[in-house]
Amino acid sequence: MFDTLKSRIFQGNQFIKDIKNAPMREQFRGFPILKEGLQCDESVCPTGALKSNCIDMGKCTFCGACQSQGVEFTNGYKLTSTNREKLIVTPQSTYEDYEKTAVEVKKEIVKMFGCSLKLRQVSAGGCNGCEMELNACSNVNFDMGRFGIDFVASPRHADGIVITGPITKNMAFALEDCYKSVPNPKLVILCGACAISGGIFQNSTELNREFLDKYPVDLYIPGCPVHPLTFINGVLSYISQK
Repeated sequence: MFDTLKSRIFQGNQFIKDIKNAPMREQFRGFPILKEGLQCDESVCPTGALKSNCIDMGKCTFCGACQSQGVEFTNGYKLTSTNREKLIVTPQSTYEDYEKTAVEVKKEIVKMFGCSLKLRQVSAGGCNGCEMELNACSNVNFDMGRFGIDFVASPRHADGIVITGPITKNMAFALEDCYKSVPNPKLVILCGACAISGGIFQNSTELNREFLDKYPVDLYIPGCPVHPLTFINGVLSYISQK
């Protein structure tokens, strides 16, 4: 017992106290910066996210291949947006402006979900990268549950779904069935490049992304995989009054 207490004192508090302003390691590839007049070789990008005058964070895997073309990645991790078009970064875009305007908070969302949000995560053909990071959101470091955000086992207990993976044909029916099982009103969150755009699998004939044509998407959370701080801050910014 005394050894356990000594170990606990030695370890201290492992959770991140200020999750909204937590520092990120310098090596992390976050919000990209494009220089004015930059001429890029678009072929270096494995997903077609890189164009001569923009980067689509919804397609970007943040692999860093475009750094050879002069693109710089900051360690800015607050990448969530309520608008798909805002994920397209141009030379005029700045992380400060993006962080302030990317998530549009709606009063009805804050009123409905502001104190608690239960989510059902659906892996629609994912590689397990984003899934592992979402699991980490509930560990002792990030402790997402202290903000009232939790993943639940049943869609009938959920307020919305979090989709990871490119949505394969084999998962298309199960995804829609899960969505229909969630009581109204409900949220749809796309988590990771694969979910948002298909990622490196976007041209595969084994995908069926018709779900995204049928139902509205509330949040787009870029990453490959998505960092826990990106996910938690993105969801918090959507259900909290600024």
